[in-house]
Amino acid sequence: QVQLVESGGGLVQAGGSLRLSCAASGRTFSSYTMGWFRQAPGKEREFVGFITGSGGTTYYADSVKGRFTISRDNAKNTVYLQMNSLKPEDTAVYYCARSSRSSTSWSLNVGVSDYNYWGQGTQVTVSS
Repeated sequence: QVQLVESGGGLVQAGGSLRLSCAASGRTFSSYTMGWFRQAPGKEREFVGFITGSGGTTYYADSVKGRFTISRDNAKNTVYLQMNSLKPEDTAVYYCARSSRSSTSWSLNVGVSDYNYWGQGTQVTVSS
């Protein structure tokens, strides 16, 4: 019913920038909070940030605050993750996901279990 497709990953040097995109299927895209997560080899999937349905509220993990920005274009059914000042520790597979809840509370949108639909992921590699 819902399909999410990430794109925009690649190899970048430390200090560089990338913008990831997530294209979503469905007819009610604007009703849902969308999240970004990342997973490095051998590690748990980690929360990066989310954006509410209207785009009015964003929330970020401390590790990326001030460097990453989430936005969305509901007319295009697309969410974005702009990543600046990239560090080697940002290297991971990045996933977008759709929340299973309509809450705008940060505490209900930061866990893997808070999301029901996931994209296939896109690799981001930051070299030193």
